[in-house]
Amino acid sequence: MVDPGTVVNVIKQARDRRTAPLILELDLTEGIVETAPSDPVSAILSMRRTSLRDVLDGLRRARSDSRVRALVVKVTGTVGLALAQELREAVQGLRDAGKLTVAWAETFGEGGRGTVPFYLATGFDKVYLQPTGEVGLTGVALEEPFFAGALEKAGVRPRFAKRYEYKTMANTFMEKTYTPEHEESSQRLVASLGEQITAGIAAARGLPEDKVRELTDRGPLLAAEALEAGLVDGLAYRDEVYGGLREEFGEEAQLRFVSRYNRAHGLAGRLPQPGRQDVVAFINGQGPIRLGRSGRGGPLPNSGPAMGSDTVGAAFRSAVKDDRVKAIVFRVNSPGGSAVASDAIWREVVLARRAGKPVIVSMGNVAASGGYYVSMAADTIVAQPGTITGSIGVVVGKAVVNDLLERVGIGLGSVADGDHARMFSATKDFSDSEWERVNASLDQIYDDFTSKVAEGRDLTRERVHELARGRVWTGADARERGLVDELGGIDLALEIARKKGGLASDAPVRLYPHASPLERLRPPESSEDRAAASARLDGWGSLGGLAARLGLPAAGPLTLPGSWEIR
Repeated sequence: MVDPGTVVNVIKQARDRRTAPLILELDLTEGIVETAPSDPVSAILSMRRTSLRDVLDGLRRARSDSRVRALVVKVTGTVGLALAQELREAVQGLRDAGKLTVAWAETFGEGGRGTVPFYLATGFDKVYLQPTGEVGLTGVALEEPFFAGALEKAGVRPRFAKRYEYKTMANTFMEKTYTPEHEESSQRLVASLGEQITAGIAAARGLPEDKVRELTDRGPLLAAEALEAGLVDGLAYRDEVYGGLREEFGEEAQLRFVSRYNRAHGLAGRLPQPGRQDVVAFINGQGPIRLGRSGRGGPLPNSGPAMGSDTVGAAFRSAVKDDRVKAIVFRVNSPGGSAVASDAIWREVVLARRAGKPVIVSMGNVAASGGYYVSMAADTIVAQPGTITGSIGVVVGKAVVNDLLERVGIGLGSVADGDHARMFSATKDFSDSEWERVNASLDQIYDDFTSKVAEGRDLTRERVHELARGRVWTGADARERGLVDELGGIDLALEIARKKGGLASDAPVRLYPHASPLERLRPPESSEDRAAASARLDGWGSLGGLAARLGLPAAGPLTLPGSWEIR
């Protein structure tokens, strides 16, 4: 026999789930993925990961939801600066809607860097820190290795050529310290990032910028010191932070992760709607750029995705062919790679615009070198102030290891048919005629790159050359120089796309190519089939960069060297 009390409780719980106040949660311990992967295996593996689109859409939806009373976020050091700025904007929108926003952390950088996570936390109404934690507000630094001395001792001779003096990848292998241009570029980069972080913290905490710089120079600060300086609002453990929220909004208030909230409340918007529905297409370009299909990376930790020209090209063609698509947002988060693959993607952007589909680029943490190449033809380029972009230049070369092989007793024989058959072999130097070919290639790529920048950005070739020469810029500096149009994130890019496409402000966004799991698994019928855009497993994953440095096939001449995610 059914207990009537049990039935009543079940009904009450169901009612509470529909009517009780909501406190949204976000845990940044494992970071945020830019987008759901294209291939089915990765999509399954990442189902439990929080995606940026889920967070942004959820917080936007929460602004007008009367049930949502607050947002509480555990802040850690696993997001880059541009992504932190994107999250800060979304949190500010929630604050403007009258919702309480709370950031808490066990520590902002225990024995490590805490500047960016603390900067993110200051975008909230309240900031709480565990009493044993600290605020690792220590500023921005850039450390760059130079291997020339070590390579010389090892018997390896680097042979690189570049266009031009600010293209610093070759310096990593050919110099023992900074060149004047390299140091100038890097110094301005950290200065720009430091200015953004200082100004953001000062405005949020109601402190003069000079005071923030003074505290930064004293950092890291102990919890009590941070509280006394006004950098945090209280020292509290997790249970005390959550207990305070329940005390303010009632014990019946329910906790809900932002991603779960968005998926549950956004389900109706994802169901097929009767009649015609015009949309904004959303295309992702993540990771190093290469020919062929995109890859999701390998099984190693931090194995990131790769942007394949075939995959991205098929996505653009799919969006262009769909007459429901009125505009396209192209999210680019890439340090570059293959010049040819970058050019193939650039062409698809051009063709989409010719077909009457406005293209808006939204830059992530990094969109430089080839990442800028694929962006430059867009109607509008949107970047965060902390985005790393530019690096309009090119570098080609190899490491010659003959002396190293000789030292370790390895002999090498070779036969060839053709004067340049061993041109890119690591066991011979470039001949004069081979250097001529290298320089001809560099000149052609650089000339093509800069001429397309001039055309896409409506700048003179002379002005582009001043801004190019391989120099890296922050999004803020790039905006001042005309390489970027607007400062903002995905939400701003979508807003611009809807306006340019003549769509309503709430017009839906669809990921392209839009394919079911079964479609992703089946072989494509042609290069214009949606299944042709599926990503593939990439066996080397993050070892690709190491393989390139060991003389294996490199990512390409339009590559930004090193790691450029500012944390």
